[in-house]
Amino acid sequence: MHTALTIAGSDSGGGAGIQADLKAFQANGVFGMSVITAITAQNTTEVRESLVLPASLVRQQLLAVFDDLPVGAVKTGMLGTAELIRTIAEVLRERRGPPMVLDPVMISKSGFPLIDDQAVGALIAELLPLATLITPNAHEAARLVGFEVNTLDEASRAAKALCELGCKAALVKGGHLDGEHATDVLFDGAASHIFQTPRIDSPHTHGTGCTLASAIAAGLARGLPLIEAVDRAKRYVHGAIVHGLPLGSGHGPTHHFWFLEGSGIFPVDDR
Repeated sequence: MHTALTIAGSDSGGGAGIQADLKAFQANGVFGMSVITAITAQNTTEVRESLVLPASLVRQQLLAVFDDLPVGAVKTGMLGTAELIRTIAEVLRERRGPPMVLDPVMISKSGFPLIDDQAVGALIAELLPLATLITPNAHEAARLVGFEVNTLDEASRAAKALCELGCKAALVKGGHLDGEHATDVLFDGAASHIFQTPRIDSPHTHGTGCTLASAIAAGLARGLPLIEAVDRAKRYVHGAIVHGLPLGSGHGPTHHFWFLEGSGIFPVDDR
C-alpha cells in the first residue's frame, strides 16, 4: 500500500486542510497519515478562530509517524509560524525525506490570515529548498516572489523565480487569473508546461488547493513522474469541482469521491 503524510491544519467544516488531504489521498490510491499543525474553528462561510499547536507536539507527531510507518510522500499545508516551519524542516532534513509537495497556505477563502510575514520568510529559507514541488495560487506566488501575478506570462515568470529560490519545481495555479480556462503553469526546473481545464462557474470550491496538492503528492507516492502526477491531479480536481457539494451557506466543499457516484459502491439518492 502506498502512503502519504499531510502536515497541515484541521478544518472543522471538513472541506479543506487535514480533512481534505486525507480524502484526496484515499481517493487517489494511497493511505494517508497526518500531522496536525493548527486547529481552526471554521465552516463554509468563515474562519472564526485558529490555534497553532506547540512546536514540540508537532515534532513528536512527525517522529511518531516516521519512526514506525513508511512515508511515500509528504504534503504540507497550513504551517502557521516560523517556529513550526523550522521544526518541520529540521525533521524532514533529518529523515532525508520522500518527495514533498509544499502548498503555501496563506489566507483562507473568507480572508482570514493563516501565516505571518516572519513565517513566510522561514518558509522560503527552510522549506522551499526541500520541496519537490510548490503549488501557490497567483496571490501566494506574488507574495513569495515579490511581483504581481495577474497574467499567464507573469505566472510563468513566477514559477521560474520560485525554482530560483530553491525548489525543484513550481506549479502556479491559474484559478485567480483571467480567461475562459483554469490554466496552471508548471516549471520543472528545465521547461514550462501548461495544464488547462474549462473554468467552472461554481461556488463550491472550498479546499481545492489542498485537494490538488494532496492528489499530486499521492501520484508521487505511487511513483508517477511529476508531469503525469500533476496532469492526473488536475483532472481529478476538475471532476471534484464539477460535482461540488452544496453544503452550508457559503463555499461548499469539492466532492473528493465524485467518481464513485452511480458505481453501486455507495447508495446515491436521486430524489
